[in-house]
Amino acid sequence: MDAYQIIEKAKRTGKIEKGTNEVTKAIERGTAKFVAYAADVDPKEIVAHLPLLCKEKGIPCLEADSKQKLGVAVGIPVSASSVAVIEAGEADKDIASLKK
Repeated sequence: MDAYQIIEKAKRTGKIEKGTNEVTKAIERGTAKFVAYAADVDPKEIVAHLPLLCKEKGIPCLEADSKQKLGVAVGIPVSASSVAVIEAGEADKDIASLKK
């Protein structure tokens, strides 16, 4: 199960936040259930704090290879540097399997 599939499922059946500012807020508030960020963000500093914050809060976090593909998974016409799943919906089991 990759980050894109989890995000697409959660988008259909749950709730997601997109964009690094929204994702950072969701992690800090503890509302994020899963976070994905793009490996090809330039400069890297934009998303460098996300894996650290996720580790602190115990939130599963994956690096996706493309911000363009993340944007597509979220259903927006532009690229997305990071995405947080707020309500997992049908992606719940997939996210739970990442924690193991």
